Amino acid sequence: MDRRSLHAVLVDGVAGAARLTEHLSSALDGTGPAILPLDAGLPAPRLRRLISAFGPEVVVEPDGQATARRGGRKTAAGTAVIIGTSGSTGDPKGVELSAAALLHSARASLARIGARPGERWLCCLPVTHVAGLQVLVRSLAAGTEPAVAPAAGPGALAGAGCAHVSVVPTQLARLLGEPAGAAALAAYSCVLVGGAAADAGLLERARAAGVRAVTTYGMSETCGGCVYDGVPLEGVSVRAGGDGLLRISGPVLMNRYHGGPDLRGEFVTCDLGSVEDGHVVVRGRADDVINTGGHKVVPGEVAAALAACPGVREAVVVGRPDREWGERVTAVVVPADPANPPSLELLRTHVRARLPRYASPSELVLTEAIPVLPSGKPDLASLKKAGT
Repeated sequence: MDRRSLHAVLVDGVAGAARLTEHLSSALDGTGPAILPLDAGLPAPRLRRLISAFGPEVVVEPDGQATARRGGRKTAAGTAVIIGTSGSTGDPKGVELSAAALLHSARASLARIGARPGERWLCCLPVTHVAGLQVLVRSLAAGTEPAVAPAAGPGALAGAGCAHVSVVPTQLARLLGEPAGAAALAAYSCVLVGGAAADAGLLERARAAGVRAVTTYGMSETCGGCVYDGVPLEGVSVRAGGDGLLRISGPVLMNRYHGGPDLRGEFVTCDLGSVEDGHVVVRGRADDVINTGGHKVVPGEVAAALAACPGVREAVVVGRPDREWGERVTAVVVPADPANPPSLELLRTHVRARLPRYASPSELVLTEAIPVLPSGKPDLASLKKAGT
C-alpha cells in the first residue's frame, strides 16, 4: 500500500495561521507531506503523548526548525491532514481528512454564502481545530491569503479588510456586547457561527444589529461545518436513524480515524436530531443527556429556553451528580445585569412554560463568563466537576 510522509507542525495558537497555511497548501496539492497541526502551547507531557500516538516522521517547530524522529511512521496516501480530537484526558484520536474532502467542503461553503473572487477571510480561531483550519482551506480555495487576528476584538475585526469570518457563539456574544464589536461584525458579508449551538436569542440579537450570521453544524469528521442554517451543503446528506442519532454522508467525510478501518457509507454522529422538510434540527449530544430521576433531559434544549429568559445573557446547562436524583439539572448563567441577576425560580418558571417540568433547573450558578476550551466551545467538563 502506498504511504505518505506525515509531519507534525507545531503552531503558536491563531498567530501561527500564516505559517501553517504554507504547509497546508502543499499537503492539499500533493507536493508536500501530510500534516498534523498541533498546539505548541500544550503542556509538554501532553504534546509528547500526541506525537508518540500519531508517530509523525518529522516534527516542525514554530520557528520552522524540522527534526526527524527515529521510528516515525508514514500515513495513508490519501490523507492530507490529521486533526486531533481528544480532550485533555483519554486516548488521543485523530481524524484523517483527504484533500478532496477538505476542498469540497471549502468550495461548497464559498458557493453557499455567495463569496466573490478576491474576498478575504479573517482567521480568529485556533488552526489546530477544524473550524480554524477550514478558514485557511477556504482562503486557499478562493486564491486569497487570510488575515489573522489572535484575539477577536472589535479593532481587529474592523481593521482586517476582510469580507468573511468564522466565530464560535461565545465570541459572537462578547462582540455583540460592545457597540464597536457589533458594528465591526455588521460590516462583514458573512459571519459563520459554529463549533457549538447558538441559541435563538443570540442570533436574533446579531441579526437585529445587522450581522449576517449563518449557523453551521458539523464536526472534524465532516471537515467542519457541513450544514448551513439547517440545510446541508452540496453533496451532503443527513438523516436521523431509529436511535435518534444523526447520520451524515457525502464527499466531506473523513477517510478514517487514525489507525482504524476505513469509513464506509455514512458517519454516525453523537448528536440527537431530526430532518424536517429538508432542514436539519439538532437537539443536542446524546452523551450530554442528563438522567434526573429516570427522566432524560437534553441540556441544549434547556439552554435554548433559558437564553430567552429575561436577565440572561448566556446560559449553559450541565448535569451534576445528585444522591437523590442521580443527576441534577444545573443552569450556569451569565446575567445581563450582574447587579440584578435572574433568580432560580424565574428560570424554573420560564423553562416549565416551554419544556416538561422535570427539565427545569434545580441549581443555578451565576458567573461572569462561561469557561471555554481552546476551540472556543464551553468547557462542560469543568462545569460538571465544579459541582462535585
